[in-house]
Parts: sequence; C-alpha cells; structure tokens
Amino acid sequence: MLSPLEETLLALMMAVIMLGMGSSLTFKDFRIALRHPQAIGIGFASQYLFMPLLAFLIGRALQLPPIQAVSLILMGCVPGGTTSNIFAYFSKSLLGLSILMTVCSTLVAVVMVPLVLALYTTGIDAAFQIPSANIVAVLGVLLVPTLLGMWLRRRNANLGACTELLGGILGVVVIVFLIATWVPRNWQLLMTTGAEVYLAAIGLGLCGFVIGYWFSRAARLNPLKARTVSLETGIQNGPLAVLIVTLSFSGETQQQMLLIPVMYSLFIVINSTFVTFYYRRRSLREELARDQAKVEAAAPAKG
Repeated sequence: MLSPLEETLLALMMAVIMLGMGSSLTFKDFRIALRHPQAIGIGFASQYLFMPLLAFLIGRALQLPPIQAVSLILMGCVPGGTTSNIFAYFSKSLLGLSILMTVCSTLVAVVMVPLVLALYTTGIDAAFQIPSANIVAVLGVLLVPTLLGMWLRRRNANLGACTELLGGILGVVVIVFLIATWVPRNWQLLMTTGAEVYLAAIGLGLCGFVIGYWFSRAARLNPLKARTVSLETGIQNGPLAVLIVTLSFSGETQQQMLLIPVMYSLFIVINSTFVTFYYRRRSLREELARDQAKVEAAAPAKG
C-alpha cells in the first residue's frame, strides 16, 4: 500500500495535473464544442457506456474475485487523463478534441462515476464497494483546480500555456511515480498474482482502443477523429483511480485493490506507445494522400 507521504504527494500531483488540464481550455472552447457535438457525444458514450460495461464483462469472463472486479470496474468508470492528450499529440490526432473530451468527461465525472460504479458493483460484498461519497469528494475537490486552470488561461494565455505543459508532463511523472514506489515493495504480490488479473489490466485498455475507434467510424466520424476518440477511450485516468482507492481503503484491502489500477497504468503506457506509432503512420499516410491529390488536381490547370 502507499505510505501517508506518497498519498499526500499523489493528491498534490493530481491537483497540479487537473490545473494543467483546465489551463488547456477556455470557456470559448465549450461554445465551439456545442456547435459540433457529435464527436464529444460519441466520446462520452464510449467513456461512460462502453468502458464500464466492458470492464464488467471482462471481470465476469475472467472470473475475477470481487476485490479485483471492483477495481477493474472503477478503472472502466474513471474519465480519461492528460496522458491521452500526450499520445494524441504524438500520434498526430486532433489534440484539441482530445483535451476537450478529457475535460468534459472529467467535469461530469462527479455524477457519472459514482452512478455507473454503483450500477455495476451491485451485489458485490459491501466490504469491497467504494463509497459514493468518497468518489464525489475526490472528484469535487479536483474540479476546483480544473476550473481555476480555465480561469488562469483566460486571464493570462502565456501562463495558462505553461501550466498546461506542466500538467501534461506531470501526468506521465505520476504514472512513473506510482510504478517506482509501489512495484518494488509489492514484487512478491505481483509474482503470485494470477494471469487473469494481468489479462484484465491489459485487456481493458486494448479493447477500449478498438471499441472507441470502430464505434466512432460506425457513427461516421472521419478516421482522424476516430483515432482521437480511440485514444481517449482506451487511456483511462489510472492515477485518479489509485487516489480514490487509497482514500477509501487501508491495509491488505488497499494493497489488493491497487493491483489493477497500478498494472493498468504501467501497461497502458506501453500499449499506447505502439498504438500511437501505428496511428501516426496512418495520419502521415493520409496527409501524403491529400497532398498528392492536390498536386494532381492542380496539374491540369497548369497545362
């Protein structure tokens, strides 16, 4: 489990991440999103409809014990994090759409996460259920730096941009921090953990990528937007799930409950790297095809 110092550092880092996330947007961006709501709506459905259901079905299929089933469903319920924005940038997807989807899903998480989590954990041992009040308290507190970041961006664009960059970098730092502090102390636990837990932690993100992309394509989003939704769907906010668990449980229960969020955070970075390289290659190929089409269209005019 995490020490009190590590829990405090995690909470502080999450506050800075949320501040950076808010600094990436202005209130004008939300007005623009309302004019083109399709991508945001599809991302919302992927986040709060498909991901929790997917986590529930994976837990059932792998016959996970209740404590791991709850933590997996929690991972399926939490919104996307700033890590998805970093991968959207390097994959040459739509960074603005990725950031907007992250912030929108985070703003409604105060209502949606406890609601969806309670729905899918009904009937599970009460000792392993995460109190809705804890989730609302954590998300409610984290909304403050998000809104503060948006205000900061409005007051001073340069300072807001610097804060946005800091938040994005810190998103990766938090994952490294979790792995570096938790994994060495729990090496024996990881060695004795069943393959089904690893499959669940890895499979949730991979299936999220696939579902996010093909659902977007079925809804007639173009490939560039579909890749953005795919990354936003598959990359959940692992550090947020860890924070919720550490503030809700202690002792052996906390240690067992942290297994999937920490492993998910580790493997999602690895998996997202491969997916990003693939999506980047697709984006570059599409750009070359568009440029070639322009050249061919201009050629007869010159002749």
